[in-house]
Amino acid sequence: MPTAGFACLFALAVTGCSADPGGTSDAAPSAAGERADGSPSPSASPSGSGSGTSYAPYVSAVEADANDSAGSPTTYNLAFVISGDSDCTPEWNGTNAVGDAAVKSRVAALTSSGATARVSFGGASGKELAATCDSASDLAKAYGEALDAVGSSQADFDIEGDELTDSASVALRSQAIAALQEERPDLEVSFTLPVMPSGLDSDGLALLASANKYDVQVSTVNLMTMNYGESYAGDMGGYAITSATAAQAQLKKVFGTTDAGAWKGMALTSMIGTNDVAHETFSLSDAAQVRAFAEQKGISWVSMWSTFRDRACEDGTASDDALTNCSGVEQSAGAFAEAFSQ
Repeated sequence: MPTAGFACLFALAVTGCSADPGGTSDAAPSAAGERADGSPSPSASPSGSGSGTSYAPYVSAVEADANDSAGSPTTYNLAFVISGDSDCTPEWNGTNAVGDAAVKSRVAALTSSGATARVSFGGASGKELAATCDSASDLAKAYGEALDAVGSSQADFDIEGDELTDSASVALRSQAIAALQEERPDLEVSFTLPVMPSGLDSDGLALLASANKYDVQVSTVNLMTMNYGESYAGDMGGYAITSATAAQAQLKKVFGTTDAGAWKGMALTSMIGTNDVAHETFSLSDAAQVRAFAEQKGISWVSMWSTFRDRACEDGTASDDALTNCSGVEQSAGAFAEAFSQ
């Protein structure tokens, strides 16, 4: 794996690569407590909670949920902007215009407490815009339209499945993000990528290499600590920690940063409750375990999929299915949010 030339990734975790973006965010702060040579930085300041680990759940951009504010999130990840009708038009879930008045009103309500909103592009369904836009300039424009529609300077790119293995769209996306950051120096970028207990796979690492090639300034790599496969039946909190530890070693090597810089340039997202992978159930104790680990290591933020699943199912019974509007485990409403934020 190449190591040269990666120092300007994790732009907010290592000094000397880009200007401090300023503003309020749960992304890794300028310097992450250190200079490029590893010495302490007097200007570094933690964000979010006193530990520096913020809580930033995924929420529906279209529909409000009673659990959205549980745990007092620092940032909301708005899911998801994808291609509308397989063209270069950005839409929420492929159905709602990015300028939808109801979405704007919803975002205003979410951020009224002082939280920020991060626009998440991609996800597991539909087409990510990089797969449908013809040029980097068109793609950058589409991304910018979605960000401007909700007044956000934070972009998350959830890249998985076919989109992660498509080298052409990966390169186009990197070029577009780099161009967008040239126009918007305060734009903070995170990549949300699948992970295994062995760490990031070759496709995830190739995406980060592409981002570096085109000089994308990356604030965090958000690991999807979920969907490991049926052979991983057991302690889901333990698997999340093992995955994060393996990925941290990779990121430290790839980005040429210190241990602290690699941890601070990381985020963790878990799928709460039951999953559609057999035997994979993420419990409240798992959430508490991941939160404690994140605080100990100085991980930038923790998240979950999702606020609208953070409740017991109506019949009160457990479920082996990945349900869209409840967790499938016994819990009180908002309990996972509280576990991830304390």
